[in-house]
Amino acid sequence: MTDRSPLTAAVFTANRVRVATRLQPHSLAVVNNNDVLPTNADGTFILHPNADLFYLTGIEQEESLVVLFPDAHEAKNREILFIRDASPLLETWEGKKLTKQEASEISGIARVEPLSAFPGIFRSLMCEAENVYLNSNEHPRASTVLEDSREARFVRDCMHRYPLHRYHRLARVMHEVRTVKSAAEIAMIRRACELTRDGFLRVARFVRPGVNECQVEAEFAHEFLSSRGKFAYSPIVASGLNACALHYIRNDMPCNDGDLLLLDVGASLGNYNADMTRTIPVSGRFTGRQRQVYDAVLRAYQACFNELKPGLLAKDWRKFAQETIEKELVDLGLLTTEQVQSQGADKAELAKYFMHGVGHPIGLDVHDVQPLDAPLAVGWVMTCEPAIYIRDEGFGIRLEDTVVITETGAESLMADIPMAADEIEELMNGAA
Repeated sequence: MTDRSPLTAAVFTANRVRVATRLQPHSLAVVNNNDVLPTNADGTFILHPNADLFYLTGIEQEESLVVLFPDAHEAKNREILFIRDASPLLETWEGKKLTKQEASEISGIARVEPLSAFPGIFRSLMCEAENVYLNSNEHPRASTVLEDSREARFVRDCMHRYPLHRYHRLARVMHEVRTVKSAAEIAMIRRACELTRDGFLRVARFVRPGVNECQVEAEFAHEFLSSRGKFAYSPIVASGLNACALHYIRNDMPCNDGDLLLLDVGASLGNYNADMTRTIPVSGRFTGRQRQVYDAVLRAYQACFNELKPGLLAKDWRKFAQETIEKELVDLGLLTTEQVQSQGADKAELAKYFMHGVGHPIGLDVHDVQPLDAPLAVGWVMTCEPAIYIRDEGFGIRLEDTVVITETGAESLMADIPMAADEIEELMNGAA
């Protein structure tokens, strides 16, 4: 991989144009960065940048915000980036902060102002604007435990101070533009997939009976961090029955001889994410039954992958995946044809062995945003992840790649990560 990122200021400038063209006349839009969240005592978590702010500016620094006002009378007011006021004391404790010039070079925004200047500048802009687009987290699966985010506080304050403007939801616009990835974004996701591959190859040669799940996680961490990447999400390193807990992240149990080890791990580079799952035998060889189920999941993966094409609806893809896995479960002797045919709409019999979706959009967020119920289109990046979990037999098998939708179907961005059982065994037993 090269260290040079394809995400130049020109990319973020183009992103802003895509948003600006979708706003109503005489509109301004505001996007804030996320809060730096507290831990305990005086501690804080590492900032997780607001994906919308990064998409529009390439800026990650805390407390930054951007104002877009495409129809502003003065050209200097059409794009304004606000960054935290620099001070020697702040830099003594937290390190170097962006200068105005650096922020402008990253974002392509000519006018960069200190955050302390925002209230006065914003008031003058609001006196000119008629419509205001404010942002919120409208992901269908978003957690509502912490509702008072930096963005939410700004929305509340803005609508209180300026009640006579017409307000609109920016999230709908952001979902529309972010779903279709540009060539530069796909290149960045491809790099994250390459780093994920490197981590998997390292781990596959490391795993043996007796290692702990935490040691496996450490091997991924070494590979990712050494390449200036990080985990895209909390890794799932699940041996044996642990694989039947979908979001198992304890990663502290031994990997025993005869176990299967489910690895749901992805790298993140430049805030773009990869998502991969492989299931490997701890001993380096599948048992007969493990191989039988593994090949069934692999056939389901290939069938579901082949279904991906422009125009496909998520609900139709899920139905196809369910029917495909039901057939495999019957062939494996886990369900009867009668059970499949007599189950209700809740698919209760299927859900004993396959209970989650078959894939999701991915990009700046691992479960990326998308317009609700929109058909797949060229440039969407998705995961494909069928599975079969058999609690009574003490293992679960899931296979997952990150893929991009093209005019002719899907292209796996992880085609060079071994998936077939023979390839896995060869890799684990010393094949180059």
